[in-house]
Amino acid sequence: MADGSDPEYVAYVHGRAAALRRTAYLLCGDTHQADDLVQETITKLYARWPRIGRVDNLDAYVHSILVRAFLDEKRRGWWKVRLGVPPERPAPPHPGVEERAMLRAALTRVPPRQQAVLVLRFLCDQPVADVARALGCSEGTVKSQTAHGLAALRRILGNPLEIGMAR
Repeated sequence: MADGSDPEYVAYVHGRAAALRRTAYLLCGDTHQADDLVQETITKLYARWPRIGRVDNLDAYVHSILVRAFLDEKRRGWWKVRLGVPPERPAPPHPGVEERAMLRAALTRVPPRQQAVLVLRFLCDQPVADVARALGCSEGTVKSQTAHGLAALRRILGNPLEIGMAR
């Protein structure tokens, strides 16, 4: 960029990449797709970087880009070609792996916006106001989407959530 802001952009991305990847993985449940979401997010951020000084909360702005990229992916995903991925060696089981796998599978069966709300609220521990800002909706919508998403998870899992998401 001609304005000399590349070093600030690079420093910001290096400082936030791990957190962005974690959030992306929590949203989609796939490491490769999470990498794609982060790449799309930082590419969009780079294109907007010269105007970024007008943004009040840069982290919230970037999370909003990430969440919208995830939701856009869900909307247009039906036409994308999925190439076969060679199987990776399974990691040694960690405590709670079965519960996380069960929760991840249940989350994929919840509508994308509800899934995004649940991930941001409970797995990323974001307040309602931040989630509303990221999704571009009202706080009331976030609350109702949370209630509907938790109800859907309860139906899918067949029992009250004991995995730490019930709040």
